[in-house]
Amino acid sequence: MASASQQTHWQFWVDRGGTFTDIVALTPDQQVLTYKLLSENPDHYADAAVEGIQRLQARHPDLPTDISSVRMGTTVATNALLERKGEPTVLLISKGLRDQLDIGYQTRPDIFATHIDLPDPLYDRVYEVPERVRADGTVEYALDEEATLVQLQEAYDQGFRCVAVVLMHAYRHPAHEKRIREIAQHIGFSQISLSHEVSPLVKIVPRGQTTVADAYLSPILRRYVNQVADALSASQTVDLEFMQSNGGLAKADLFQGRDAILSGPAGGVVGMVRTAEADGFDRIVGFDMGGTSTDVSHYAGTLERETETVVSGIRLRVPMMNIHTVAAGGGSIVRFADGRLQVGPESAGAYPGPACYRNGGPLTVTDCNLLLGRVTPEFFPSVFGPQQNQLLDLKTVQDKFAALSAQVADATGQAWTSEQLAEGFLNIAVENMAAAVKKISVQRGYDVQDYVLSAFGGAGGQHACAVAAALGISKVYLHPMAGVLSAYGIGIADQRWLGEEAVEKELSVAETELNTRVRKLLATSPLDGDYTVRVYLRYEGSDTPLLVDWQNAVEAKKAFEIQHKQLFGFIYPEKALLLDALQVEVTVSGETLPEASLPDVSVDDVKTRNAIQLYVQGSWHQVDVYDRSDLPEGYKGFGPLLLTDQNSTHFIEPGWHLEVLASGALVLEKRINEKAVQEEAINAPEIKKTAANYDPVTLEIFNHLFMSVAEQMGFVLEKTASSVNIKERLDFSCAVFDRQGELVANAPHIPVHLGSMSESIHVVMREHKDMQPGDAFVLNTPYNGGTHLPDVTVVKPVFIDQSECADFFVAARGHHADIGGITPGSMPAYSQHIEEEGVLLDNLVLMRSGVFQESALREVLLSAKYPARNPDQNIADLMAQLAACEKGAEELKRLCQQYGAAMVHSYMIYVQDNAEQTLRDCLADLPSGSFSYDMDDGTRFKVSVDVDNKNRTALIDFKGTGYRKGQPMHPGNFNAPTSVVKAAVLYSFRVLVNKQMPLNAGFFRPLDIRVPDASIIAPEYPAAVVSGNVETAQYLVDCLMGALGLMAGGQGTNNNFTFGNDRYQYYETLCGGAGATADGRGANAVHTHMTNSRLTDPEILEQRYPVILDVFHVRQLSGGRGDHAGGNGVERHIRFLEPMTANIISGHRSVPTFALNGAGEGKTGVNFVLRHTGQIDWLEGCAAMDVAAGDTFCIHTPGGGGWNSQSSS
Repeated sequence: MASASQQTHWQFWVDRGGTFTDIVALTPDQQVLTYKLLSENPDHYADAAVEGIQRLQARHPDLPTDISSVRMGTTVATNALLERKGEPTVLLISKGLRDQLDIGYQTRPDIFATHIDLPDPLYDRVYEVPERVRADGTVEYALDEEATLVQLQEAYDQGFRCVAVVLMHAYRHPAHEKRIREIAQHIGFSQISLSHEVSPLVKIVPRGQTTVADAYLSPILRRYVNQVADALSASQTVDLEFMQSNGGLAKADLFQGRDAILSGPAGGVVGMVRTAEADGFDRIVGFDMGGTSTDVSHYAGTLERETETVVSGIRLRVPMMNIHTVAAGGGSIVRFADGRLQVGPESAGAYPGPACYRNGGPLTVTDCNLLLGRVTPEFFPSVFGPQQNQLLDLKTVQDKFAALSAQVADATGQAWTSEQLAEGFLNIAVENMAAAVKKISVQRGYDVQDYVLSAFGGAGGQHACAVAAALGISKVYLHPMAGVLSAYGIGIADQRWLGEEAVEKELSVAETELNTRVRKLLATSPLDGDYTVRVYLRYEGSDTPLLVDWQNAVEAKKAFEIQHKQLFGFIYPEKALLLDALQVEVTVSGETLPEASLPDVSVDDVKTRNAIQLYVQGSWHQVDVYDRSDLPEGYKGFGPLLLTDQNSTHFIEPGWHLEVLASGALVLEKRINEKAVQEEAINAPEIKKTAANYDPVTLEIFNHLFMSVAEQMGFVLEKTASSVNIKERLDFSCAVFDRQGELVANAPHIPVHLGSMSESIHVVMREHKDMQPGDAFVLNTPYNGGTHLPDVTVVKPVFIDQSECADFFVAARGHHADIGGITPGSMPAYSQHIEEEGVLLDNLVLMRSGVFQESALREVLLSAKYPARNPDQNIADLMAQLAACEKGAEELKRLCQQYGAAMVHSYMIYVQDNAEQTLRDCLADLPSGSFSYDMDDGTRFKVSVDVDNKNRTALIDFKGTGYRKGQPMHPGNFNAPTSVVKAAVLYSFRVLVNKQMPLNAGFFRPLDIRVPDASIIAPEYPAAVVSGNVETAQYLVDCLMGALGLMAGGQGTNNNFTFGNDRYQYYETLCGGAGATADGRGANAVHTHMTNSRLTDPEILEQRYPVILDVFHVRQLSGGRGDHAGGNGVERHIRFLEPMTANIISGHRSVPTFALNGAGEGKTGVNFVLRHTGQIDWLEGCAAMDVAAGDTFCIHTPGGGGWNSQSSS
């Protein structure tokens, strides 16, 4: 119940969104009111929240005007981040690492984009602080306070008032950061963000980017908070609180930029949980559908939080609600393109908005609902047209759909009505949204069939039944405030404070000091309330910490193992557990839920508002429309029905019934009885009925379904793998294949794996004709389905319904840290025989009838001429690859149960047919071209692309490619199996197509690829191949880019660097400059073309290996000049603390990267070792050497070539 003070005062709960601001008001007489207005309308008001509060009070002049509290969620910080409109900020970072946060982990966001669009950094200036502390706390270089003072004073004199301080290992050793704060305070900086306070956990990249974001956003947020406080507190004292990303409220003066990014959406999750729990539901899927996107969330007893997320290219690591966003909202644009109906990701936005908004906008999901009668103009505000007084424009929508129907019929040869298309678009949107739910539930080990789907947001109620059905959920919950649930949730949320501290000790050791740490953390909390203690635990050698509640070490270990088993399917009983960090959460309980106000009428006296025609499941139906506020407790209704209220419309589909609870909430339940099932079978949409005829709706849905299988496999592999290469650098790929072994879907991880894994499947099919359920196979042999030896492929056949032959195949390929050979890391610079590169796994049985063949595999790993150095890690990674394949098999079986095996097989063919057709359309007007390119050692690559525009085919001929005339095979290790050539061609033509679509074997059909026999791109045993996969592949793509005229030469090398000894093995590839294109300059410091592997975070690198990263800079002026300049490479210097063997395989050390149209070439790379004695050893592109303690290995990578708009004279 409300307190006495609240009964004479207003309370306001506000969600200031990107387009609309929603307000829920609790009046002094305990009425609950809602109001919605535009977030930005500068001609009429300065701030939407204040304006809305004043308007609501003005409508009730009979009530007191005093306000007791205002609780808000705001997108002010989010918008400032997205639009890059924060405060000018200066970054202070450890010496040598000025560009570390800008480079990040060196990956590009879209692997098929020629023009790589990387996010701009949030800081305007960076200073390298003269200091350095090692991972163990050893002070390498004491803080030079005088130099730091000079740096900060210079920044202050130039107008900077915000500083972010990010020093290596400061999360554990913060003394230097604390001293810099004292200096900055002395100078007069008003915003000082220290990394050890903002995000006190290991990994400098996310900690540093979060710290910069905090400094950049907090002043903007502070001004807004003060603006609201001043407007509200002119004549009274108002308790002002803001919703944080972690799902708790904070007092206005404690609200920080780092905690504001998910302010509004977090309110929706809290509202979803509090309301549904009050009505007896404790396992909930949240479904918040708005105008431009849909947010989904999962709840099973505790609020789920992510510790790291990426927003607008910035990696943020603070506890925030685990909310997954998909670009499917009411404004998502619908279209027919490339033989498929497509929904999003583009949105029509608020302006021009959907076609029905009378602003000339495109067809959208909202227009589909309008055409089908699920949105009715008479129940929608009349705010459209020049005078903002007209209804939604149904006529324009009908005309646009009629034109689209004609287009689809012409392209497919099948007649499509407007209604069929609109319903098809909605089916696709529903599948996209259901896939988003799976990412935060099914993919993490939760079976959601017994959950309730809580739908909210402006469009949630229109699609709730369909999304629930797609997930196998039979209950939907719709709160009376569903249309404004984020604002409502903000009002009823608890106050929360979360504190974290790094521990990084073995579990039993950490336990002895945990109570002391907890007390110290609690002392820093601004709240005095109940508290919960949690810990981040991980297996030793793993990088996947899991958050569990803490009572003691025994209970924490049990909780960890349960969670690990649920997520990944296995545990390691023998491995040590490390306690990474401590988390303490303090909670002060929030408001009680206001009592519902329901009509006092009999359920028999409920009147319909009217009846409308509504199209559903292939036909028109007369459907009753009710005003939701007229429905009393206990009312029951049966779909199809339409319910309206002032904030949203709810569509109850056929086969569903509703009941009104005492809270005013609706519970929709799918009828499970024989008659309902029969009705559903009769009325089911086409996707469920026929597999014989391809249609563009089902095609798009299966494109997403097949890709989802591959992505879920990748998720399992990333989380369960042992080696850094797979887990941290993401050097792996997962794929799905049809019964012929042809590629159907390949999750876009590492491009060099694309298309090359089909060869592995064909080898398994050919040599294991006796395969049976429960079998799996492993191979890496380059002459028999593999690429190079460290890339190990696991193949699993999938059998459906006791069939004699495999119905499908799934495969997972990962780069193992070591597979033997003459150097640690299995990437020798000078190998000339395949045995020198490691152990050959020639299509071995990995699992037979469900039994893992570990002893046989160990024997192979240890019996080679140069055996594997760490077979335990190989075994662990293979088990992770098997787990990924098991996940893929499980998902394919589920698809067959849902749609039937015949339909799944048919659409595996159709998606390949569609890819073929899309490429053929590009070939219709593609000019022919040719190109040649030399490696540093004189090896020449030649390609001619001969396009037959009439038949829409292309001949890609590599005739003339080879090491030397008369010796086409390379004497060293740059030979690339033909599967790598196919991957390079497939990648290049997918870049050419430049459309969002899955990559599959259909792309190969119009292409005839020819390679010279027994050459560098068709090697024979025992040719060495380790560099072919990582170096030759890059030359092949650059050659194709030149022939197609798409892009100047990128850095053209992976800069493969390995080091190790008997205790350590490490491998990384290093970024460089991208080539320029017609669309713009090349990107700096990024991986291009055939790889996209991540760099290990510097703090993880120094924590695990006896090395120091002394320098990591963008290599200025290394990109070629031109109208569009080439991207710059990087400079990376790694110093060794104990003797090691180091190895480099790199290219473009003497031959520069090419330019186009007469622009400037990129600079060549440089390798050298700076000895501790002061001597410099200059190295060639490929080199191996012993390094002593104190020696520094230096790699300067090539820049990309430039681009001119036309050839220079």
